[in-house]
Amino acid sequence: MKTLLAICMLVVSASVWAVKTPDATPPAGTVVTGEVLEIMNVETYTYLRLKTRDGETWAAILKAPIKKGAKVTIEDAMTMHNFESKALKKTFPTIVFGALGGSAASAPQAGNDMAMPHSGLAKSVDSGDVHVAKAKGANALTVAEIMTKGAKLKDKPVQVRGKVVKYNSGIMGKNWIHLRDGSGSAANNTNDVLVTSTSAAKVGDILTARGIVHTDQDFGAGYAYKVLIEEATLQN
Repeated sequence: MKTLLAICMLVVSASVWAVKTPDATPPAGTVVTGEVLEIMNVETYTYLRLKTRDGETWAAILKAPIKKGAKVTIEDAMTMHNFESKALKKTFPTIVFGALGGSAASAPQAGNDMAMPHSGLAKSVDSGDVHVAKAKGANALTVAEIMTKGAKLKDKPVQVRGKVVKYNSGIMGKNWIHLRDGSGSAANNTNDVLVTSTSAAKVGDILTARGIVHTDQDFGAGYAYKVLIEEATLQN
């Protein structure tokens, strides 16, 4: 517990807001509320300069009809540093990404920005019993096999069949899909594998993912994975 606290304090002390407030960076998963001072829209995303109680900061959400002067809430707030928006041709020293909350959350939101990390989070989780037959063919493995043999499988192609238990869209230009097939154990984190893909899915889908195993990936904002599958194609 003391180690975790020390790490959190180090992360907070090292964070710098894009505008002026060194202490304003929120921990991953928190809520940021502020008044909209400036708006920049791209094809599918809205960038907001917000005045919060801790100072000013930039935030990004899936595109929504927000007006200057509006009070908005950003849920599941996470901070990225030195993020470059290709659409805006602008680099943000620090920017908060999250989902639009409150009454404004019903505003139209759609699409993925191929340069946008950590936005449009939808923490839908299917926690029911999962029993999915193993995929067939070359490089077919269970979730547990992939999670326990990650080092040996690094940079190799695999295919796995499972049930989508969690789905986050538009994170770093990809959709992030958690698959379970009934193998492995929650106690040692071998029952769930993360798959990233440009293809869409939804919680409850049974599908086969084919991609490349990567290991020890740290995307910042508390998103670090020992094993995951990337560049995946999905097939029902």
